[in-house]
Amino acid sequence: MEEMDRLLEIMRRLRDPDGGCPWDREQTFRTIAPYTLEEAYEVADAIEREDMDGLRDELGDLLFQVVFHARMAEEGGHFDFSDVTRGLADKMRRRHPHVFGDATVRDAAAQTRAWEAHKARERAEKGTPGGLLDDVPATLPALVRAQKLGRRASRVGFDWPGVDGVLEKLDEEIAELRDALQDRDTRPERAEEELGDVLFTLANLARHMDVDAESALRRAGLKFQQRFGAMEREASAAGRDLAGLDAGALERLWDSAKDEPDS
Repeated sequence: MEEMDRLLEIMRRLRDPDGGCPWDREQTFRTIAPYTLEEAYEVADAIEREDMDGLRDELGDLLFQVVFHARMAEEGGHFDFSDVTRGLADKMRRRHPHVFGDATVRDAAAQTRAWEAHKARERAEKGTPGGLLDDVPATLPALVRAQKLGRRASRVGFDWPGVDGVLEKLDEEIAELRDALQDRDTRPERAEEELGDVLFTLANLARHMDVDAESALRRAGLKFQQRFGAMEREASAAGRDLAGLDAGALERLWDSAKDEPDS
């Protein structure tokens, strides 16, 4: 707690109107929010790279974002950091009755269902208005939001029965996309809509596979980046430039890059 108190005091000093940091004093919830998202992604990146030293630093940066928001809220008379941690501790105990109470759960899947049920009850108790999907944040990354929407809808039975059902739906959506591409010059909006349906279905295929779609796509992007870099290095070693190669030569370089370790 001593180090936490030290961090809170540093934040207070940074925001102090008399002698604080001009940049920190000018910030608002809205201006800081993009940095909060950026730090969360940097945490995910350190995890993906299995960089424990980097993860330690990035977790600190993310914690600082929480401290920053809490300090601004305290200045506005809304809540302080203690309220944040107290509310979190209370919520964790409330949502884990199998640990802190007499309830039992069979496995992680059962706990996930129980967790969602607890959240639903809490929303009902708060009188949160709207339908089942209305409070899914629109600012979530699109793949994350698609999986969350599908997971919410599945609570009332609106879901595919399994992976095979999603694959059938994916085939249907791809066929509709192919059809839409035939008249994209006159109706480009339809092609975009059908592509969105394909992506939405893929996100929910990942959900049925118990795969995080965002992480899967991130890893695919990293793999592509590594292989493309290997292509560049091989071409450069031969005194060639990728831009000057034909499709066949590029394909051969790509196949060679795929054979490299960790590619």
